[in-house]
Amino acid sequence: SLVAVLSSTPYRAPRGTSWLGRRPVEIPRKKIESDASSTFAPLRRLKIGRALVESLRLLPAIITAWLDLAVVFIGTVIFMHWFYLGQASKGLFILILISGPLILAAGTIASLIPVVIKWLVVGVFRAGDRTLFSTFVWRSELADNFVEPLAVPSLVRMSLGTPMFNMWARLMGTRIGRDVWCETWWLPEFDLITLEDRCTVNRGTVLQTHLFHDRVMSIEPVVLHRGACLGPNSFLLPGASIGERSTIGPGSLVLRQDSIPSDSMWEGNPVQRVAVPTTQTKEVRVS
Repeated sequence: SLVAVLSSTPYRAPRGTSWLGRRPVEIPRKKIESDASSTFAPLRRLKIGRALVESLRLLPAIITAWLDLAVVFIGTVIFMHWFYLGQASKGLFILILISGPLILAAGTIASLIPVVIKWLVVGVFRAGDRTLFSTFVWRSELADNFVEPLAVPSLVRMSLGTPMFNMWARLMGTRIGRDVWCETWWLPEFDLITLEDRCTVNRGTVLQTHLFHDRVMSIEPVVLHRGACLGPNSFLLPGASIGERSTIGPGSLVLRQDSIPSDSMWEGNPVQRVAVPTTQTKEVRVS
């Protein structure tokens, strides 16, 4: 059985059914044809290969510890240098002055390592279908595992909604225009996301570019056209787009391959068009 994102689970979901919505409604189930040897019944060599790749998930934790130790070590060396000269107060003062740039340098390194890993391990994300037991899926998950424990806790989380975050997302491959407000780091396949000029992506949103169905990963681009707004805690599913100056309300779900027309308002799970208040319409015309 399959229950869609942001949807409620039915009391009893019969075998092989699919459900969508906060009041779950059964939807047609589309079966994905694939080779069982790379989905539900993988070969032993594939299991071993995946185990080796999964073991590399320890690296981000190790690198984090190294960066923490480096900050402590450098700070200790600076302070102890002046301490042995009998000027402990001066050493403490210098340490306080240098602590900010030192932490910023460590955070910058932690944020740039995932950029390097993404381009070395995955390269450019492209639309298409990949089975669960394919090296592409393992590599993309590994690259993502470097983002969340390294980049997000350091500079990414604190820079959400700023040009600094937009710069980092562009380095990861996202197409971001001018004057874009992006307050989420949930941009799974960066290269397949386009945020045109003056878009607004609010906190807690997910611009989902992939879905797993029957252990097959389907990847499609998502686009927010000029001036589009995605409300807080909303989902945009693969292949979807929001037209120019259109708004998606909070906690909404834009379905896969939906194309929201320009100059409209939508909300709900799944989204439905809502009437624009007359006063707002007049203001838009005046502006």
